[in-house]
Amino acid sequence: MGKVNWQRIVLGGLLAGVIIDVFEWVTNGVVFAGDWADAMKHLGATTNFSVKQIAALNAWGLLTGIVMVWLYAAIRPRFGAGPRTAVLAGFATWFLAYALGGAFPVFTHLFPLRLAAVTTLIGLVEAVVGAVAGAWLYQEASQPETKPLSRAAGA
Repeated sequence: MGKVNWQRIVLGGLLAGVIIDVFEWVTNGVVFAGDWADAMKHLGATTNFSVKQIAALNAWGLLTGIVMVWLYAAIRPRFGAGPRTAVLAGFATWFLAYALGGAFPVFTHLFPLRLAAVTTLIGLVEAVVGAVAGAWLYQEASQPETKPLSRAAGA
């Protein structure tokens, strides 16, 4: 088992994060933009996001990708390298960040159930696709070769 390769976690995580951000933009910014505008209007909130809000949401996507690839690297020794483990990491991230995180606004009737359910299920696809892509870039850091000590060195 090699050491965790932090550069590859960040690299793979950024790829996963870009995939998440693109999915989020298409899903929430294009396909369901009108539905979200109605939901926000119902709450008395602005229907247009500011540049700061968009930047924060994109940063959330990138950080989610990095954490997801870190999770992949962390569970890899137990489940093995490859797409199956990446799917597990994507599912776990989706469950913790999307499903559980999105439950409160639905339970409290802040967001419509149908809209939240559909976008959360699309989030499952984005998390799994992002995890598989990010895991594809991840490689463990190689351990430096250790030379056996000679008897002369130990004497």
